[in-house]
Order: sequence, then C-alpha cells, then structure tokens
Amino acid sequence: LAVCAIFAPLLTPHNPLLGDVMERNIKPMWYPEGSSRYILGTDPLGRDVLTRIIYGARVSLMVAATVLTAGAVGGTLLGLVAGYFGGNIDELAMRFVDFTLAVPFILVALVVVIVLGNSLTIIIVLLVVFSWSPFARQVRAEALHLKSMDYVAVAKVSGASTVRVLYKHLLPGVINTIVVIITLRVGLVIVTESTLTFLGVGIPPPPPAWGAMVAEGREYLATAWWIAFFPGLAILLTVLAFNFIGDWLRDAFDPRLRQL
Repeated sequence: LAVCAIFAPLLTPHNPLLGDVMERNIKPMWYPEGSSRYILGTDPLGRDVLTRIIYGARVSLMVAATVLTAGAVGGTLLGLVAGYFGGNIDELAMRFVDFTLAVPFILVALVVVIVLGNSLTIIIVLLVVFSWSPFARQVRAEALHLKSMDYVAVAKVSGASTVRVLYKHLLPGVINTIVVIITLRVGLVIVTESTLTFLGVGIPPPPPAWGAMVAEGREYLATAWWIAFFPGLAILLTVLAFNFIGDWLRDAFDPRLRQL
C-alpha cells in the first residue's frame, strides 16, 4: 500500500482525474468487451478505476497517518499526566475521555461540515478530535502500573524532575502499547473517513477517495458493478492488513504471548 501510494505516477499511465467519456463504463479486462488498457475497467466519466484506487491509497494513508500521529501524541501526553498525578487530574481527564467517547461522531461531523463547509482540513481535525481517547485511556492504565515500579521511585529519590520521569521512565514503558493501538486504529480511521466521504461530508473532489468512489458507483451496481466493488475491496484489504499487523505486534511485544 505504501509503495503504491508513493510511486503511483510510475505504476499507471492514466490520469486519475481525467477521463474519456467515449470510454465510459468499460468492463474489466477479463470480459470479452474489456480492454487491457483498463485492467479493472472505467467509471462513468471514462477514468481508469485501478488508477483511481492507487491514487486513493495516497489520500487514505495520508489521512490515517496524520490523524493517528496527532491523536497518539495528544492522547499519550494526557494519559501519562493523568496516570502519574492521579487524584483530581486523573478524574477530570477520564471524564473528558468518557464525554468524547459518548459523543456521536457521525452526527457531529455532519453538523460541522454543514456549518463550516467541506474540506480535507476539517475532516482531519474532526478525526483527530475523536481519535486521541483510546490512547489516553490505555496509556493512563499503563502509567498507573508503571509509576509504582521501583525504578520510578529511585528516579524520584535521585531528584529527577516530573518531566524527566514522564519522558525518560514512563514513556518507554508505554511505547509498545502505543504502536499496537496505532496499527489497530488505522483500519477504523480509514473506514470512518470512507464512510464520511460516502455520505458526502468527507474528502471533497477532485482527489480520488475510496469512499467517494463507492458512492459514485452505487448507481451503477446493476450495469457496472466494478466501479463500486473494487474501491470497497481496497478498503477491506487495507483494514485487514493493518489489523493483522496490529495483532502480530501485540503478540510480539507481549512477553507472556511470546512464551506460548
């Protein structure tokens, strides 16, 4: 997926935004009416479906990387602070997490897009706002355990500052957890972004997005099923790939599972 996204211009001779209406809805190449020029066929505007899927990987992976990087940084910082200090700070932080998890994201996204307009920046900001809470909750639980360890107590006695304890002694202990959460959340972010785009409040054209391609193809399911099917298949395979990576990393980082 990363290779396809990075080297998209080298992998296909077609333009993802331009098409030829004289070649609209051409069937995939394995059909007698198909063409070897369009392996997965064309859409109603004569654009190559495979090309748009490859370029759509750029959009999906860029959104996922941006959202999860920002969410991981914010959630990890809040989780470390809440777990380390405890008390009212911990209580306030966790109630904020509960509030975020209770808010219906799709409804909020619809309202925000109607009020502020539809743009890639707004979608990324919305996804970031609702992506940090799993990091905060899990990191907070890890920090509660780690702060009682002997090496943390020794660091405090030796005069280490709070920032040094958090950065040097607690953060390394939660890195593995953060990596696993990121890989398991990539699929959810991609599905959420595709859902918003499918509903018409996600990434606006002209950049090809998998959700928009599925939405465009739903009117042609009876006559040109490939327009919606293959972008949907790309979403499925991407989510599966990252879920498999997340499961593998969880097993690799957990010493109890490595011993089985």
